[in-house]
Amino acid sequence: MTHLDIAAGQSAVAVTPVPRGLGESGARLWESVADEFDLEMHEQLVLLQACRTVDVLDRLARRADGAELTVLNAKGEQVTAPWITEHRQQSLVLARLLASLRMPSGDEDGRPQRRGAARGSYGVRSAIRSVS
Repeated sequence: MTHLDIAAGQSAVAVTPVPRGLGESGARLWESVADEFDLEMHEQLVLLQACRTVDVLDRLARRADGAELTVLNAKGEQVTAPWITEHRQQSLVLARLLASLRMPSGDEDGRPQRRGAARGSYGVRSAIRSVS
């Protein structure tokens, strides 16, 4: 993160520039999150992947616009068009990436607490069982 002086007599403001190579939607997502939250490096990397995913979704949506929803596969069977399937998969990826950033929904103050793994840690089981 870089710090820039915005005017004489004012303190430095944290600025995280939009990474190069992002499309319009990716850049808007980056700005909306990075301007609002002070992200650590690992969170910036997750956000970058989310921004790239948004851009891929845009390209897939343009590809699907006006196109048939099904295509013929090599066997001549009617199947879902690959760009539709990929759009669904990328949408799931985006949802998971954004959820991992733990951004508040708007009703909360600050960011939600950090949560542990989906499955908690487990203790060591005793190998000795009592025989009745």
